[in-house]
Amino acid sequence: MQAFTVEQVRRLEAAATQEVPEGALMQRAAAGLAVVVAGELERRTGRAYGTRVLVLVGPGNNGGDALWAGARLARRGVRVEAVGVLGTPHAEGLAALLAAGGRRLDPTALGDLRRYDLVLDGILGIGGRPGLPDDVADLVARVEAAEVPVVAVDLPSGVVADTGAVPGASVRADVTVTFGVVKVGHLLEPARARTGRLVLVDIGLDPTTETPELDAWDVARVADAWPWPAQRSDKYAKGVVGVDAGSETYPGAGIMATYGAVHGGAGMVRFLGPESAHAVLTTNLPNVVFADGRVQAHLLGSGWGDRPDGTQAVAAAVDSGLPGVLDADGLGFRPDELPESWLLTPHAGELAKLLGVARSEVEDDPLAAVRAGVERTGATVLLKGSTQLVARPGVRTVELAVPGPAWTGQAGSGDTLGGLCAAVLAAGRPAHEAAVLAASLQAVTAAAHPGPLPPHVLAERCADQLGAWWQERHP
Repeated sequence: MQAFTVEQVRRLEAAATQEVPEGALMQRAAAGLAVVVAGELERRTGRAYGTRVLVLVGPGNNGGDALWAGARLARRGVRVEAVGVLGTPHAEGLAALLAAGGRRLDPTALGDLRRYDLVLDGILGIGGRPGLPDDVADLVARVEAAEVPVVAVDLPSGVVADTGAVPGASVRADVTVTFGVVKVGHLLEPARARTGRLVLVDIGLDPTTETPELDAWDVARVADAWPWPAQRSDKYAKGVVGVDAGSETYPGAGIMATYGAVHGGAGMVRFLGPESAHAVLTTNLPNVVFADGRVQAHLLGSGWGDRPDGTQAVAAAVDSGLPGVLDADGLGFRPDELPESWLLTPHAGELAKLLGVARSEVEDDPLAAVRAGVERTGATVLLKGSTQLVARPGVRTVELAVPGPAWTGQAGSGDTLGGLCAAVLAAGRPAHEAAVLAASLQAVTAAAHPGPLPPHVLAERCADQLGAWWQERHP
């Protein structure tokens, strides 16, 4: 799935309007929106005829889409009532709704919102300011308290279309119907959680004329792209990972990174971390080798703390010419320039420190931040978090891993993710693919095994998930 910015959408819409009669795009949007709303009513109540829909109307085309859709629903026997909550309603759309039998209400006459079967959010579109005025926010809060299902028009009102930020009050939709192309904010948290089920309606735009901002992977694509071993693959063909992670102070980081590498399919893992971790690894992962030697990818940094020779260790690994993953404490020992074959895996706080900005700046615009990380370091960057973004040098489009549940947000998850990334990297995949595949595998596995599993146990389940994908493709 590809996603685009507001500026790109404006260009696409402008180009499309040159080819069709005036108002055609709005009518296409309204028709598709009405179909989705009717389907949602039938799914929830068993019918559309006789149900009640409240349309919250703002100014501009977004409100127009909602009003024209309301007119179509009214002609199908839905009792549609519209209330203007912001600005001046779209004149033609309002006239069409009233002509079809819909009603316009004053906000003070709404009464008990539980009498409605569905609310249609047509307050703000992609051009709206983030957040909602206090009176509108109060009404939206009443809708949520009444537990009336909400269908958002194009995107939930109040969210930032280009970043996914939610700086103030916003609508929380059960379904969002968007038009032409997916917008960036639909796919990035925290706006993603307010989007609900996303439905794309074709209105005749041609997205091939624009470079997408986001390329979101799905599960099938991840499974198809995984570096599956051939029948004659030996351990070196599958990839050998050299893990230099952990310390005497933080031995667990090295252990969990090794769990990730082993269960991510590495042909061999050489553990070069602290000796205090050897006993645990020998007992639980006896296939791990405790000796230096040939590897296909490095993994360094997690759990290092203030390692005296950290700069030299990173420099030696980079100078080997092999790809690698640099995580956590290791980020502070990086050279000024890294090759694209090296993957940095910071969370928001670590990326903020790397860029010399506040963490909130990274969280408010993660796309800009992950691109800045690439620009600053020359490496490929995986920004870890609720939405996991991968950027690489020379490529505008940022890749988005399959999202997972919040259970993965616990100490050690990043360590095991680093090991998973290194395993894919050692198998020969480029750094950006290794990042997306590994992050997606961890997320899909967490979704399949809900609950706060310790990161090393979740890593073990990753092997089960790989096995399930393999069987699906080799019945």
